[in-house]
Amino acid sequence: MSWAFLVSAFLVVLMPGTGVLYTLAVGFSQGFRASVAAALGCTLGIVPAALASIVGLAALFHTSALAYQLIKYAGAAYLLYLAWRTWRDNSGFEVQDAQRQTLCAIARNACLINVLNPKLSLFFMAFLPQFLDIQDAHVTFAIAKLAGVFMLMTLLVFIGYGALAAQLKRQIAARPSLIRWIKNSFALTLSYLGLRLAFSKQ
Repeated sequence: MSWAFLVSAFLVVLMPGTGVLYTLAVGFSQGFRASVAAALGCTLGIVPAALASIVGLAALFHTSALAYQLIKYAGAAYLLYLAWRTWRDNSGFEVQDAQRQTLCAIARNACLINVLNPKLSLFFMAFLPQFLDIQDAHVTFAIAKLAGVFMLMTLLVFIGYGALAAQLKRQIAARPSLIRWIKNSFALTLSYLGLRLAFSKQ
């Protein structure tokens, strides 16, 4: 496993996306433990895309426009649903946190964010082959190993994001107006990502 893959994968994982945004929102609203559940869910949500890249099912999205469109619109609708919930739910951002989602519910929501993102499978098909030796007799195992390292890196980086969000919450808990602004920013960004996915041409 090359350093080029490790550095490239780390930079990709570090880039803010829907999974990072959701993990930050959960960490900020419900604390570190909840953010770990979100990070775990996001990581598990990568499994279908990783399996698709291993067995070649991602090619379906290149040949079947209907399959890609259905999953794309389902993912966009889910992001808009999460945005609406974030905008409407004030309790999760209160200092006393009157109502909290269970850790299982948080992990499930985070998992669905990635499962319903068809671009993940395309990403794996485009990203992983760059770091493979086509002469390798065990290419399937090599792809699985790269995907596993990518998922582990995702888990650790997202836990770091969640810890940062939980720490920020403690520092600004006395400023409810700022908390509301951050909450609404999360909601608007989720809406933007959902709409961008829905109207993307690829």
